[in-house]
Amino acid sequence: MPVHLADHISQDHHVPGIFILNSNLSIGQNIDELIVIAEGSFEGEYQDQIIHLALTKIRDVDM
Repeated sequence: MPVHLADHISQDHHVPGIFILNSNLSIGQNIDELIVIAEGSFEGEYQDQIIHLALTKIRDVDM
């Protein structure tokens, strides 16, 4: 995907930002990560970037 984004940008196109969800997190945890990002970000802050989640430390939990 980074190559495709670089090609896209080189053609003078832009994307608001791409967030890659972490498959080791639950949907709820991924949503929480996105909420933290949304609440603490400026408009356009992630333009033309690829961000990989998780931002918070993943803990092993025995169930």
